[in-house]
Amino acid sequence: MESTETDRTALISDIEADAQVEAGQILKEAENQAAEKREYAEKQVASLLDDARKKAQDQAEAIAKRALSAADLEIKRRSMGARDAVMRDIMDRVEKELEAMIDDAQRYRPVLADWIAEAALGLGAASAEVNASGKERTLIDDQLLAEAGGKVHAQTNRHVKLTLSAAPPLKSQGVVLTALDGRTAFNNQVKTRLQRSQRQIRTLIYDALFTDNRKE
Repeated sequence: MESTETDRTALISDIEADAQVEAGQILKEAENQAAEKREYAEKQVASLLDDARKKAQDQAEAIAKRALSAADLEIKRRSMGARDAVMRDIMDRVEKELEAMIDDAQRYRPVLADWIAEAALGLGAASAEVNASGKERTLIDDQLLAEAGGKVHAQTNRHVKLTLSAAPPLKSQGVVLTALDGRTAFNNQVKTRLQRSQRQIRTLIYDALFTDNRKE
């Protein structure tokens, strides 16, 4: 009877020992799993934070690029506006100065002769009628027409007959030459001349006012 009780006690002790070992293993596995989950969670959090930081940086860079692009466009727009304003102002001054020259016959007659010769060369007709504004027509006589014809002959070795037109005077400054058949004409008025030379004039203005040509 005493042996049976001892065996029973030993069995219970073994069971308890096994249970403790198993419980220890379960606890250790649980701790390991918990540590792994914590490590995974920490990695996920770090990854999410990295993604968030990268997205925030990308968004910030995109916003900065848009802001810089918008600033560049605004600078260009204002610069172009300033150039256009300067261009208009200079064109207006040129027109006014040319108009004022009409009152100085000695200075303006050679200009008229050059414009008439230039128009005659552009027209290419053997005979042409010359028209101009009212004030300019008072300066156009046979001598001036002969001078213009002489300029044409000097450049092309051909003669052109130029006569003052019987048509009403032009409203704008400059000359218009019309072939006698009336089918072709060459406009050499001030506004037209400026339009033809606009690109060159713009380049000169840009180089003079908007380009830093100073040597280092």
